[in-house]
Amino acid sequence: MKKLFLLSAFAFFGVLQAQTEKGNWVIGGSTNLGFNSVTTTYKYDGRSADGPKISTFNFTPSVAYFVDDNIAVGVDISYASITQKYEYDGGSDEKYTTSTFSLMPTATYYFKSAGKALPYLGAGLGVASSKEDDGYDDYTTTGFAWKAKGGVVILLNQTVGLDLGLSYTNTNGKNKDNDDLKIKTGAVGVTAGISVFLK
Repeated sequence: MKKLFLLSAFAFFGVLQAQTEKGNWVIGGSTNLGFNSVTTTYKYDGRSADGPKISTFNFTPSVAYFVDDNIAVGVDISYASITQKYEYDGGSDEKYTTSTFSLMPTATYYFKSAGKALPYLGAGLGVASSKEDDGYDDYTTTGFAWKAKGGVVILLNQTVGLDLGLSYTNTNGKNKDNDDLKIKTGAVGVTAGISVFLK
């Protein structure tokens, strides 16, 4: 019985290794699809007032190729949108929207595992472009971007896994119409998605 258990464990380990061996692909390893809508109400001295309604949307597909066992090199393409809406009594509502598009080559290392959990760490460098629209004018900022990410892929079968992770993205750009205006942002996000491993 003990020998049978050991053989089964080694067989499963071999399956996991096959997913991250040189020459394979992983699609959607950093894919995350998120949507949030937040409304804030302020209360003071018996009175209340509504703050802005904030909606966020993020979608980040990716594809990578294993250049060596457990090491995948690829690209993340990210789109994010943040909308803030202010509603006032008597009308004259205001809405501010920020849309960001980034293209980032990445490298990811997948740690060996004998179970269904496949931990990973990765990093990327690239460019990002943001557009801010207040309903009257729009401003575009383009510049350098980098990210760090880590998480775990929980394998559902031999090729498909649930990807849960944490990422930090930093952008540093200049305004298109004013080179003296520099904008730096940093964002921490929790990611969830699907990873598909292909030979």
